Amino acid sequence: MMSKKRINYSSSFKAKVALAAVRHERTLSELSSHFHVHPNQIGKWKSHLLDHLETLFQDGRRKKSQEHSELNELYSKIV
Repeated sequence: MMSKKRINYSSSFKAKVALAAVRHERTLSELSSHFHVHPNQIGKWKSHLLDHLETLFQDGRRKKSQEHSELNELYSKIV
């Protein structure tokens, strides 16, 4: 029996397909036949995109300043 090789899609391809799904210009079935990807996979990529969309606009500078203050607090406890 021959086993199928798994297809590894690039992140840019996943983003392209997920964005097309979010736009609702075509149905999942139409997108599936257009991109040759199973509709369930497109749905997963779409939900992942929507779940992690807020991280695109986070400001990394705040996080570093919070980490810096936490480090200072820990160093003060050590000394």
